[in-house]
Amino acid sequence: MLDAIRWDADLIHRYDQDGPRYTLYPTPYQFNSNVGSFDLLHALRGSRQAARPLSLYVHLPFCTDVCYHCQRNKVICKDRGRALPYLALLEKEIELIGCHLSQNQVVEQLHFGGGTPTFLGHTELRGLMSHLRKRFNLQNDDQGDFSIDIDPREADWPTMGLLRELGFNRISIGMPDLDPDVQHAINRRQTLQQTQTVIEAARTLQFRSIQIDLTYGLPRQTPERFANTIATVIALQPERVSVSGYTHQPERYMAQRKINAAELPTRAGKLAMLQHSVEQLTRAGYRYIGMDLFALPDDELAIAQEDGALQRSFHGYTTHGHCDLVGLGVSAISQIGDMYCQNNNDITLYQQSLGQGQLATIRGLRCNQDDQIRRYTIQALLCDSELRFDEIESIFGVSFKTYFQQTWPALEQMAADGLIQLNADAMTILPAGRLLAYAVCMQFDHCLPPRPASRFPQAM
Repeated sequence: MLDAIRWDADLIHRYDQDGPRYTLYPTPYQFNSNVGSFDLLHALRGSRQAARPLSLYVHLPFCTDVCYHCQRNKVICKDRGRALPYLALLEKEIELIGCHLSQNQVVEQLHFGGGTPTFLGHTELRGLMSHLRKRFNLQNDDQGDFSIDIDPREADWPTMGLLRELGFNRISIGMPDLDPDVQHAINRRQTLQQTQTVIEAARTLQFRSIQIDLTYGLPRQTPERFANTIATVIALQPERVSVSGYTHQPERYMAQRKINAAELPTRAGKLAMLQHSVEQLTRAGYRYIGMDLFALPDDELAIAQEDGALQRSFHGYTTHGHCDLVGLGVSAISQIGDMYCQNNNDITLYQQSLGQGQLATIRGLRCNQDDQIRRYTIQALLCDSELRFDEIESIFGVSFKTYFQQTWPALEQMAADGLIQLNADAMTILPAGRLLAYAVCMQFDHCLPPRPASRFPQAM
C-alpha cells in the first residue's frame, strides 16, 4: 500500500510551480502540423493488424450557459438544434474512422466529454450511441468502462435512466463549489438538490461509480467556505473526488475576463483550501491516488494502484492504458500506438473538413524512443510513486543513471529535501512529496519551455 500523503508547507512553497498535468507525454503543447489525417489512418491500420483493444473519447462541446472559470473547448448557445449539424458530421467521422478498425477490437472504455453531453436530447443521444455501436464493438455486458460528464442542471431522472439504458455505468459530476456567492461569481448556479437528484438516480439505477469534480481558488472562495463544500461532498459518498486548482488566465480564456481578479483568494488562502481538502478527505477514508484525485479504498483505481496496475492516459488515471485511444469530435485527441493526433480546435473548420469527406486531424506527434523512455518514467512516478531503474534498462536497453545524468543532481537535491528517496536502483516519492509528484516528473520532461508559467496552469 502507498504511504499516506503528508502535508509539508515548506516543501510546497519551495517546489510548487506551474507545470503540465501529464495526462499525455509529450504534452499537446509539443504537437506539430507534420502529422495529419494520412498518418492517423496509417496508425489505425496498425492498430487493426495488432488487434489492440480500444478506448473512445467523444467531445460534445455545447453548453447553454458559460461558466466563467471554464477552460474547455465549448460552444455556448441556447438553441439545441445547433447541435444537429455537428452530430451529422460527427457520425461522418465515426464512419471514416470506424472503417479502418476491426470488430475484433473491443471497446473497453468510452467517455462522453464536453461541454455538456446532455445538452443533446434523448433522440440525439440514442442516435449517437446507435451509430457508435454500428461501427465499433462496444462491450454490452456492463463490463465496459463507459462514463459521461454530467452537469446536474442539465440532467434529470429520465435522462439518467436513458444513459443507463445506453450502457453508461460511470458519471463525473461537475460541481465547482456549492457556496451561492462563489457560484454567482463564476456564473454557475447549481443547487445541492440538483446534485443530490442526479446521485440518487445514479445509485438507484446502479451506476458503478460516481465522481464529483471540485475546484478551489475560485473568486470569493475562502478556506472555511470550501471546507463546507468538501464536508457536503463527503456526506454524498461519491467513489471518487477530484479537487483541482483554478488557474486565472484571462489572456487565454475570454470568459475568465468576467471574473473580478480582486475577488480571487490569495496564494496562502488557496493553499489552505488544498490542505483542508486533503485532511478532510483522508480522514473520511479517501485515498489520494495522485494529481488531484481521491478515491475510496474499494474503488477500481485504488485497487489498481494497490496492485501496481494503475495507468495514466488522456482520460487521467485509468485501468485501460493498454488500449488505443480514438478521439472523436472537435479538438479530440487520439493516441494510437506511439502516434498522437488531434482534431481541429475550431468547430467551424472541424465541420468544414468532414463536410468535404476529410478527417479533421490538424496536428500531432510521433513519439521517438526518448519520448517513450520519459513517458514510462513519468507514468511510473505518477501511478506508483516509485520507479525501478532496472525496468527502464530492461525495456529500453539504456542505463538509467547514464541516460539521465544531467537530471541526477536535481534528483539528489530533492532527496536531500525529503521529496523522494533515491538509491542505486530505484527512486520513490515520499509522503511529503506526493502532492508535488508533477514537480518530480518535470525533471524528466525535455520539452518544457524556459518559462513554464507562460504556458501551463498553476498546479496548486
